[in-house]
Amino acid sequence: MEIDLSPKLAKKVYGGDGGAYYAWCPKELPMLSQGNIGAAKLVLEKNGFAPPRYSDSAKVAYVLQGSGVAGIVLPEKEEKVVPIKKGDALALPFGVTTWWYNKEDAELAVLFLGDTSKAHKAGSFTDFYLTGPNGIFTGFSTEFVGRAWDLDEATVKTLVGSQKTAGIVKLAQGTQLPEGRKEHYAGMALNCEEAPLDTDIKGGGKVVVLNTKNLPLVGEVGLGADLVRLEGSAMCSPGFSCDSALQVTYVVRGGGRVQVVGVDGKRVLETTVKAGNLFIVPRFFVVSKIADPDGMDWFSIITTPNPIFTHLAGSTSAWKALSPQVLQAAFNVPPEVEHQFTAKRTNEAIFFPPP
Repeated sequence: MEIDLSPKLAKKVYGGDGGAYYAWCPKELPMLSQGNIGAAKLVLEKNGFAPPRYSDSAKVAYVLQGSGVAGIVLPEKEEKVVPIKKGDALALPFGVTTWWYNKEDAELAVLFLGDTSKAHKAGSFTDFYLTGPNGIFTGFSTEFVGRAWDLDEATVKTLVGSQKTAGIVKLAQGTQLPEGRKEHYAGMALNCEEAPLDTDIKGGGKVVVLNTKNLPLVGEVGLGADLVRLEGSAMCSPGFSCDSALQVTYVVRGGGRVQVVGVDGKRVLETTVKAGNLFIVPRFFVVSKIADPDGMDWFSIITTPNPIFTHLAGSTSAWKALSPQVLQAAFNVPPEVEHQFTAKRTNEAIFFPPP
């Protein structure tokens, strides 16, 4: 059975004046359900507020644009009010309650990628709201709410019925919510645009890897992530995840060409991608990308907290480790052809500048 790997854009699920929530549908992107991966995007306008909620999935959140505040409550812990801005990545384990707020003029956009293996629907996130017309209070009788929180019936009705908007609320100008606290940022988020680079190749590209060393919470989420910046017309070496992990890639900026090769050397995807596209590379499939002249940035999650990759071109490629005689026999070529093959790309790894 052939798998549709073509990149897709998110579709609006709900929203209003305060912003909108978008998601990628497993029916349009079957690899989401097959790989138990969810993908969604929250966009908040000025004074947009996403009230407290929890999810059936562990996630990594990445701030695509803008700035704002994320409220995060880990199970049985105090609230962390984290200032967030473009480039920030946050690990959101199971059981975490979050709220999001944007008081600035510019839109705040946050990407969510996560594991749906324990979710109600494979390939989709389900959020459970604490307040609003679809909040958990509305399902309980006034008796249960009153007894649980020791409230009279009138107060219960006010508490449960006052918030008429579901999902995203536009707050009145001048509403005061907690300000982000710098001391809450450490350990909760990492800015991928400012963090030390794991790879930096002049004219080729740059990589920051999110793992248990620089953001320990990703260990609880069970996902690794990276932000890759491929320079204009540069190439990313063909490679694959050698620990059976899926690669879920969201194009943040720019665009380029992508090829994916699967079983029996069959090219299963050849396409162009642009900002806003999401695509998934199956386990052990080999992927390579060439950026457009303006370059391409992408944010990926990998379904293991400390991913390992094998690259098939460049100075660190698996070919370089094989003996000449093995290569000559495998390719069935004379020594001079094998030497020409292995003598190239001796100083460049992972990313290759344009010719």
